Amino acid sequence: MKKKKVLFISSTGGHLSELLELEKLFLKYDSLLVTEKTKSNLYLKEKYKKVYFLVYGTKSHFLTYIFKFIYNFFKSLYIYLKERPDVIITTGTHTAVSMCYIGKIFRSKIIFIETLANRTTRTLSGRIVYPIADYFLVQWESMLKLYPKAIYSGFIF
Repeated sequence: MKKKKVLFISSTGGHLSELLELEKLFLKYDSLLVTEKTKSNLYLKEKYKKVYFLVYGTKSHFLTYIFKFIYNFFKSLYIYLKERPDVIITTGTHTAVSMCYIGKIFRSKIIFIETLANRTTRTLSGRIVYPIADYFLVQWESMLKLYPKAIYSGFIF
């Protein structure tokens, strides 16, 4: 029986640390990892079978961020069409939003895990992906007030 193909995606930093807590799932499925390319995470290419890097961008440099976001959108589309994942799992940020919407258009299941860092406020990426997520997980029970259709999963750490 063919394993489901699962694409794991997040920005670098804390969101990536949360996503890597799901490492056991990487072995269970035909998986690939997508994140932003930084010096601190180049080791991922050696550790995992399939890793794709997007351009690192931060909203604090708005003008260049717009161009990086557009580039990342088209690179995400390329990665998606090349890999055709059945499921997309993300811990969020701008890096993952495009991939989630691309996946939804092509009927992939979308699983969004709202970051542990937010206990009382919704993230921008959470607000954008919430309406299209097949499963929207929160790590704090208090977040169910902000996302009524979410599933409380507890901490992934």
